[in-house]
Amino acid sequence: MVDKKSLSERDICSKYITPAVTAAGWDLYTQIREEVSFTKGRVIVRGKLHTRGEQKRADYILYYKPNIPLAVIEAKENGQSVGAGMQQALNYAETLGVPFVFSSNGDAFLMHDRTGLAKRTEQELALDAFPSPAELWQRYCQWKGLETADARRAVEMPYYDDGGGRAPRYYQTNAINNTIEAVAKAQQRILLVMATGTGKTYTAFQIIWRLWKSKTKKRILFLADRNILVDQTKNNDFKPFGAAMTKISKRQIDKSYEIYLSLYQAVTGNEEEQNIYKQFSPDFFDLIVIDECHRGSAAEDSAWRAILAYFSSATHIGLTATPKETKEVSSIYYFGDPVYTYTLKQGIEDGFLAPYKVVRIDIDKDVQGWRPDKGQADKHGLLIEDRVYNQIDMDRKLVLEKRTELVARKITDFLTATDPYAKTIVFCDDIDHAERMRQALVNLNPERVKENRKYVMRITGDEIEGKAELDNFINPEERYPVIATTSKLMTTGVDAQTCKLIVLDQHIKSMTEFKQIIGRGTRINEDYDKFWFTIMDFKKATELFADPDFDGEPVMIYAPKVDESPVPPDDDEQEVILDENGNPMPTGAENTGVTLSGTDDGIFGGDAPGAGRVKYVLADVTVHIVAERVQYYGPDGKLITESLKDYTRKTVRKDYSSLDQFLLRWSKAERKAAILRELEEHGVLLQPLAEEVGKDFDAFDLICHVAFDQPPLTRRERAENVKKRNYFVKYGDQARKVLETLLEKYADTGIENIEDIKILTLDPFKNMGTASELVSAFGGKPAYIAALYELEKNLYA
Repeated sequence: MVDKKSLSERDICSKYITPAVTAAGWDLYTQIREEVSFTKGRVIVRGKLHTRGEQKRADYILYYKPNIPLAVIEAKENGQSVGAGMQQALNYAETLGVPFVFSSNGDAFLMHDRTGLAKRTEQELALDAFPSPAELWQRYCQWKGLETADARRAVEMPYYDDGGGRAPRYYQTNAINNTIEAVAKAQQRILLVMATGTGKTYTAFQIIWRLWKSKTKKRILFLADRNILVDQTKNNDFKPFGAAMTKISKRQIDKSYEIYLSLYQAVTGNEEEQNIYKQFSPDFFDLIVIDECHRGSAAEDSAWRAILAYFSSATHIGLTATPKETKEVSSIYYFGDPVYTYTLKQGIEDGFLAPYKVVRIDIDKDVQGWRPDKGQADKHGLLIEDRVYNQIDMDRKLVLEKRTELVARKITDFLTATDPYAKTIVFCDDIDHAERMRQALVNLNPERVKENRKYVMRITGDEIEGKAELDNFINPEERYPVIATTSKLMTTGVDAQTCKLIVLDQHIKSMTEFKQIIGRGTRINEDYDKFWFTIMDFKKATELFADPDFDGEPVMIYAPKVDESPVPPDDDEQEVILDENGNPMPTGAENTGVTLSGTDDGIFGGDAPGAGRVKYVLADVTVHIVAERVQYYGPDGKLITESLKDYTRKTVRKDYSSLDQFLLRWSKAERKAAILRELEEHGVLLQPLAEEVGKDFDAFDLICHVAFDQPPLTRRERAENVKKRNYFVKYGDQARKVLETLLEKYADTGIENIEDIKILTLDPFKNMGTASELVSAFGGKPAYIAALYELEKNLYA
C-alpha cells in the first residue's frame, strides 16, 4: 500500500488528480495542460546586470477549446489540506480570466466558483465528482450571457494557428475572448486598451480572424493613421487573410474583397467628392477596427469620426495604448469602458515589457532662467525681448547653442561608457532643433561618423533621406543609423525593438504623448540583449511619472553631480529626490501635438518648426549641469531608493526572518544553487553584490554578512579550514584527489560549480580518468553524492 503522505506533489498529480479529471471526460491531449508558465518573469535590473523574476506557473489549466480556458487546478502534497492551494489558484484564475478554480491534495477537490451564480461559492468534491467539460461550459456561457447558438459559435471559433507554435499570450487571449464575447452579445462599441509593445495588431488580427471565420462578421475595415503601419499590418500579422484582403489606395474602390485595410487619410477629405468611403453603402461593412483610436476618432468633430458615423450600423472596435480622457475628447464616451485593459505596469511585472532607468539632468539656464542684457541682440541681429527665459522657452523661443552641445555631450558620454552602437532616439522640440542636435552629435562623434556617415541621422517628416532610413533604424540586424534625432518619432509604426536609450529634450505635457514615447523602448529583444532601457531627461518630462494616470514607474532615477558620468553607477546610494519640485500637469491638460491632414505624412506628425514663432539664437551663453538623479523600480511597484546592500538585506529577510532560519535551510538543501536561484528570482543579484562587498566571498558569506551582519570568510579561508580537519584520510587515493580538486575549484569559483556532477568531465578531472571511473572510486554515484554533501557540510561548519 502506497503511503500517500510520502508522495511528492508531482506524484499526487499523476496518480490522483489527472486520472480524476480524465475520468470526468476531459481530453488529456486537447483540454488538459500541466505546469503552464503564463508569464515570463519580471526583468530585474541591478547595475549593468539583469535577471528574471519568478514566472507564474499553474499546475493545471483546463480548456474547453484551445482558445477558451475554463479552470485552474493547484495541486499540493497530501500532507497539506485540500484547500491549501486555493489562494494561489485564485490569483492565477483572476489573471487568466478563468471562472472555475480548484485545489487538491489528492484526497478530494475544493472548488471555487467565481461566476456568482452558484448557491455556494466554495464546496468540496470527491475525486470522482469532478465536473465535466460540458457542465463547466454551460455554466461559463450562462455567466458570460452567451445565450444563442450564433453567439456560442463565434466564441468557440479557434484562433489562427500558423503551425509554428505561436499562440496568443494569456493577456492577448483575454483581450480576444472578451472582445469576441462582447460582439457575440451584440455590443456595438468596444474599447480595448493594451500597452505599446504588447501585440495590439496581432490581437486585432486574431479577433478579426475568428469573427470572419465564424461568419459573425463578413466585411471588415481596419483603419490606421500611418501608411507604414497599414503596410506592415498587411504584410505581417494580417498575411493569412490572403486574397480576401486589400489595401484601399489611390482612392480606388473595389467591392469584391472582404477585408479592407485603409489609412484614415485615404478615405477622407474636405471636399465631398474626396470622401471616397461614400462609394460604399452605409451598411457595406459590419465591423470596423480603429487602431490608435485615441487620436482623431475620439473627437466628435474630426474627419475620422465622420467615417464611423457613416458606417454607424457596423460594430466599432477601438484599439489604443492610451485612451484619451479630457473635457473635449473622450475615447470612453464614444466606445464605453474597456472590455479589457493590459497596462505598461502589468507588462513589466509579467516580464513581457522592458523596465527602464531614468537619468534626469537639470541645466542651470533651464532651472534658474536667463535674461538678456538691455538692448542685446541674438547672433542674427534680432533684438531679444527683455524678460526671463527658462525651461519652457528653451529651443522654442530661445536657442542656446552651447546648451545643445551640452545635451549632445551627455548623450555621447553615456553611449561611450555603455555601448556606442546602442540604438538611440533623441526627441527634440521641432525640426530645427532636431537638425541642430544632429550636427552637435556628428561633431562629437567624428570617428563613428567616419566609420559610417549614417551613425547619426535626422529622421523627421520633412526629410526624405532620413525617413528612408527608418526601416534600417528599427531593424535589429542593421547597425546604422545608431542615433535618430527627431521631433515626433512617436506612436504607431515605429517598432524599435532594440532601442536602449531614449533622450527627452522636448517639452511634453501630455500624458498620452509621454506614454507613447516611453513605449518606443519597452519592447524586449532577447536575441540582441535588450532587456531594459534608459531614459535621459533634460526637460523634466519624467515628472509625469507623478501623475496618477501613469502606470509604469521607472526602476531607477539617477542624478549625477556636475562632472559625474551620466551612466548610473551599480551601487545607488545617493540621495533620491522624488518629484517634490515637479508640478505635473493635471490629467485634463492634454495635447498630443499631432497634426493630421488629408495626406499621409509618413510616420511623423506635428514636425513643423512653429510657424510665426520668433526664435532667438545665441552662440556664446555658457550652460552647466546643476543636478542629476536616479531611482529604480522594485518588484512591488514602488520606487527603490536604498543601496544594493539595503535592498539585499530587506529581500533576504523577507524570505528568512532570522539567521537560524537561513542556516537551517542552507544545511538541509541538497543543492545550494537552488536557494541562490530563488533569491535571484526575488531580485538579489550576487555578482554585483560581490563586486561591492568582496569578490572572494562565498555566496553564503555574502548573504550572512549583508543580511545578518555576520563576519564573512573568503572561499579560500573556508577551503583551508576544511584541509585542517584532515577528514579526507578516510578515502582512497583517487577519491581523496577528487575531493581535494573539488575544494580547489570551490576556492576559485564557488559552490554552484562543484555541485554539478558534470564538473567531473572537465579539466583537471578528465585527466584523472573518466567521470564514471572517478565516481566508482567512491563506490558509485550515491556514495559520491554523499561525499560531496559531507564536503559542503565541512565547508559551512
